[in-house]
Amino acid sequence: MSHLPAKVLLFILIFSGFQLKAQLELINAFPGLTFTRPVDLQNAADNSDRIFVVEQRGVILVFENNSAVPAASTFLNITAKVDDSSDEEGLLGLAFHPDYESNGYFYVNYTASGPNRTVISRFKVSDADSNVADPASEFVIIEIDKPAANHNAGAIAFGPNDGFLYITTGDGGGGSDTFGNGQNRETLLAAILRIDVDNQDTGLNYAIPNTNPFVGNVENWREEIFAWGLRNPWRMSFDPVTGWLWCGDVGQFQWEEIDIIESGNNYGWNIMEGFNCFSPSTGCDQTGLALPVWEYNHSLGSAITGGYVYRGPGVPSLRGKYIYGDYGSGRIWSLEYDGVNPAVNTPLFNTTHLLPSFGVSEDGELFICTFTGIILRFKAMAFSTAIAGGWNLVGVPAMVEDSSYAALYPNAAENTLFSFDGAYISEDSLYPGNGYWLNFPAAETAEIEGDLIHELDLNLAAGWNLISGPACTVPVSAISDP
Repeated sequence: MSHLPAKVLLFILIFSGFQLKAQLELINAFPGLTFTRPVDLQNAADNSDRIFVVEQRGVILVFENNSAVPAASTFLNITAKVDDSSDEEGLLGLAFHPDYESNGYFYVNYTASGPNRTVISRFKVSDADSNVADPASEFVIIEIDKPAANHNAGAIAFGPNDGFLYITTGDGGGGSDTFGNGQNRETLLAAILRIDVDNQDTGLNYAIPNTNPFVGNVENWREEIFAWGLRNPWRMSFDPVTGWLWCGDVGQFQWEEIDIIESGNNYGWNIMEGFNCFSPSTGCDQTGLALPVWEYNHSLGSAITGGYVYRGPGVPSLRGKYIYGDYGSGRIWSLEYDGVNPAVNTPLFNTTHLLPSFGVSEDGELFICTFTGIILRFKAMAFSTAIAGGWNLVGVPAMVEDSSYAALYPNAAENTLFSFDGAYISEDSLYPGNGYWLNFPAAETAEIEGDLIHELDLNLAAGWNLISGPACTVPVSAISDP
């Protein structure tokens, strides 16, 4: 662009890159649909691109992943089997078998009518209609007795690498670990369980993987336990890229925590609540306890809702971040964690919704269940900004954050690549691609001590900021009108 306007802005851009700071909004993902206390959202990974929403009362609804879909149909109704008489009871979890496309098996987690107990069952889809399950096909995998109505946890998920079924269980209810299950490995409560639903050990409707940490123990510890010392691990999810198992564990009086679950780890309840001593309140012995990745106190919320690491296409700025929320306060955050450096937590939204669960579609797009009855999703707000030379960018998502895309590259002497989802723009061409080309004659680009300095005129729409990459210490927080 040899014809820069008279008014120019000086931006110092560290060589590692910069990005347009995305502004997000939450929108109703399916405006024509409403739900009754939706507590889980799953996909079948069968290339159908359908969404399955679990209602706490005992119903699973199915519909196309399309905002224009006119209606949802009932996939399964087991209300007669489900006890949802208290706030934390009901049909709480859903997981599709890794080979669902060929065997039609899916699994549910519910609290049953009668004595307090959790039931993990297998059902099968109807042979005649892929949108209808056979309610008579129930095969009970395991029942877990528990002493109280609350703290049921309720999440189930198949491990992406081992194909085993993981189950979250609460500490049995009450408060402050009334029944002493938090540190008791002789019970299936207060734990993450791992079982093999494709095989059966003698006397069981499942098999215990021989790689479970307590297989062969002589202390009478339950061999189904994968990890333990959890209070009420309401939601868990696997990151398909790292394989990490993320879990939000609901706290007692003060602290909500996020854990990465690993085999054989003790996550401390009720010795600890988050990073803090609980019983005793000071001077607790933390030897051998696995500490959380993150915690927050009850000034920000009252019950964590575990989420997912975002891997979807729609909001590139969130990729690789763990998105989670708080059921009571309606807040939503993103958490960046690489296993080495301290976690970085970023507030995203402070909503007015009760947030019981998150879920993902087949392509990894994230959805948020609300007790308002609607399903939310993120949307990167479109923008329109004039670029020197007369080009106009309209409706473009924010720059991708991944360093392999968002980095600032010199291309020959005259070109610099700014990576966006969209198209390439140059002075004389516009064509599809993954970014925008903005041409700068070499005379207008200088390199000083490794930093690139450009004289540009980028007049951004209200609310948008041009900021540098993580290495830069000179972000530009406001740009005036031309």
